[in-house]
Amino acid sequence: MAVAYDLAILQEFRFERVLNEDPITHALTILGTLPVEGKSEHAQAIVRIEKTALIGDQADQLFPGQLKDSKLIDSTDIYTWLLGWLEPSKDRPDVKINIVHPATEVHIRKYSKQEFVIVHETPALFERIVKPYITAFPPSRTQWVENILNGVSEVEKVLYQDPSPDSGYLLLPDMKWDLTTISSLYLVAIAFNRGIRSLRDLNKTHLPMLKSIRREAARVVKERWGLDYGSLRMFIHYQPSYYHFHVHIVNVNYQGLPGMTAGQAHLLDDIISLIECDPVDGPSVLQRMTLTYALGEQHGLYEPMKAAQRELDFY
Repeated sequence: MAVAYDLAILQEFRFERVLNEDPITHALTILGTLPVEGKSEHAQAIVRIEKTALIGDQADQLFPGQLKDSKLIDSTDIYTWLLGWLEPSKDRPDVKINIVHPATEVHIRKYSKQEFVIVHETPALFERIVKPYITAFPPSRTQWVENILNGVSEVEKVLYQDPSPDSGYLLLPDMKWDLTTISSLYLVAIAFNRGIRSLRDLNKTHLPMLKSIRREAARVVKERWGLDYGSLRMFIHYQPSYYHFHVHIVNVNYQGLPGMTAGQAHLLDDIISLIECDPVDGPSVLQRMTLTYALGEQHGLYEPMKAAQRELDFY
């Protein structure tokens, strides 16, 4: 059972250092320690604190109700800039807090600020470098995914389920969403098929699953939140943050997410179209093509893939 992190536990956080700060998402990621449940020791913890979005439905309450104080920054002609402070509200939390605890060195590298480099992954480099890297990942790294698929955690959040072991999946809110702000709606579809580790494994046999995700995600979002067809951006990451196939489903008006960067995010519609162009037999286009993407210097593939670029005649 997951630990019930509350204010009392968070107040025992021991700060070590800042891992990253993002002015675009208004987020701060810090490293420290938190107590281990049932023990008298602390373990490393990553805490990401992100300011929540203002809600349009409450706009009529901002002035004069929610605005507590203001301070003038500057003014010129018809333009004025101010700082403002809002009244505390149970209905309008100030921040969303994500916790990774206990955090490993892999987690720390992942959440740390880093420089990126563009790499080209040919099918040969995938077989020689990337595939062994993926295979070497211990099952413990995706135990939280297994807990969701097996009904151990987040059962109450599941929005749709197709139980087929080969083509089924679960649809539920992504942990990055605050479950309130529709303009930043963020869902994820997680496949039951453990054999699909990444985009490279997809072929024509997976088309029914991919099309079902596209169809059911649109239906659920329309019925629950009133967003019409065409209101969702559905994409697949490569490299993904974890090697168990999943599809990201985001409000199309939610702009500026780091995970939507060209090269990392591949539109589900485009993937379906590419696979539909495949012949009946033989490896899929996703297994035959060279994929180009950015790798951060903290990623486990950074050094070997960067070194391997010298073998390619790209520049």
